[in-house]
Amino acid sequence: MTPFSIARLPRIEFGCGVIERVPDIVSGFGNRVLLVTGAHSFMATPQWEQLRSQFRQRNIAWEQVSVAGEPSPQLVDDAVQTYGGDNFDVVLGIGGGSALDAAKAIAGLLRVQRSVMDYLEGVGPELSYSGPAVPLVAVPTTAGTGSEATKNAVLSIQGPDGFKKSFRHDKLVAEYAIVDPDLLASCPPAVIAANGMDALTQVLESYVSTGANSFTDALGLDALRAVREGLLPLFESAGADAVARERMAWASLVSGINLAQTGLGSVHGLASPLGAFYPIPHGVVCGTLVAAATRMNLDALLERDADGPALARYARAGSVLSGHHHPRDEACEVLVSILEDWTGQMQLAPLSRYGVEESGLDQVVANARGGSMKSNPIVLTDAELRTVLEQRL
Repeated sequence: MTPFSIARLPRIEFGCGVIERVPDIVSGFGNRVLLVTGAHSFMATPQWEQLRSQFRQRNIAWEQVSVAGEPSPQLVDDAVQTYGGDNFDVVLGIGGGSALDAAKAIAGLLRVQRSVMDYLEGVGPELSYSGPAVPLVAVPTTAGTGSEATKNAVLSIQGPDGFKKSFRHDKLVAEYAIVDPDLLASCPPAVIAANGMDALTQVLESYVSTGANSFTDALGLDALRAVREGLLPLFESAGADAVARERMAWASLVSGINLAQTGLGSVHGLASPLGAFYPIPHGVVCGTLVAAATRMNLDALLERDADGPALARYARAGSVLSGHHHPRDEACEVLVSILEDWTGQMQLAPLSRYGVEESGLDQVVANARGGSMKSNPIVLTDAELRTVLEQRL
C-alpha cells in the first residue's frame, strides 16, 4: 500500500433532520452568529423559520450576509469590514458552494482584518495566512461542490481580465459539516443537474488523479455507486426522491473530501478560466465538459501511457457507473457513453450559450494550467485542451 496522508476534515454530522442539531452546535461556540447564506432559496424552506425560532429561544443573536452568485473578493472584504468589530463567536454558512466558500473566507478574516486579496493564490502578495479564524459551521443545501469538507474558498472576478482563485488554508476547514439530505428537496432540476454533475466530476477526477490513495479510493468507488443510483432519480423527481437525496448528499460530501486530498483534473483546470472570463456556473462547466475531457484523457493515455495505472482506474469507474463488469477498453467506452448520455438527458448547456466563442478558446487554454491540471492522470497538450472546448461549443 502506497503511503498517504489525509488533511484535516470537519466533524461530520450526516443524516435526514440533522439540521435540527445546528442551534445546539452553534451555541456551543457562543451566542453571536454571523449567518452567511445564498440569496433566497434556503429562506423559502420550513427549516429557515425553525432555525430562527430556535435561535430566539436560545437568545442567539445573528447578523446575515447574503451571497448572490459566485462570491467575489469585494463581497468578502465588505463583509469583513462591516462585521469585523462585532466579536462573532461563530460563522454559520448555509447554502450552496458559493455561500459556503464565502463563509470560509469571511470566517478566516473577521479577526485578521485584511483584504482577502492578500491571500489569494496567484493574485497579489500571497501572504502566509496564520489566522486566527472564527469557528465555522457549514451546512450545504445542494449536492455538488462538497465545499463543506474543504479548506479552500474559491473567489472570482468575472470578465475579460477576470480570475477565479482560492484562499486556502487548514484553518479555514469548518469545525462542523452538517449534511442534511432533506435540504436538497427544494432544489430545482437544473440545479440538481449542474451540481450533481459537478459532484460526479470531482469524484471521478479525484479517483483517477495522480494523488489518489487507498483512503480516497474506498470513498470514491462508493460515491460513484451513489451517483449511479441517485443522480438521475433525483433529477427526474425534482428533488422529491428521499433515497436519491441521501445518495447525492453523500456523493457530494465525498467529492469534497477526496478533492481536498488528491487534487482534480482537466475539467477543473478548464473550469477555472471559463468561470472567470464568462458568466457560466461552475456546475454547468463540469457537466458540459466531463464527457469530452474524459474521452480526451483516455485517447491520450492509450497513445502515450497505455501501460500506466490510469486506464485501469477509468475502467473501474466505468464498470461501477454502469453496474456491470467490463473488460478494460470496453469499460472505458461505457464510461464515456454514460457521461454523454447523462449530459444529454439533463440538458447541460453548451459553452456557446454563455458567450464562449472559438476566438476566445486560446485565452481559456492559456490560463488552464493551474493546480487542478497538475494532478490530471496525463499531461494534455494545448491542442488537446482546445479540442475538448471545441467539442462543447
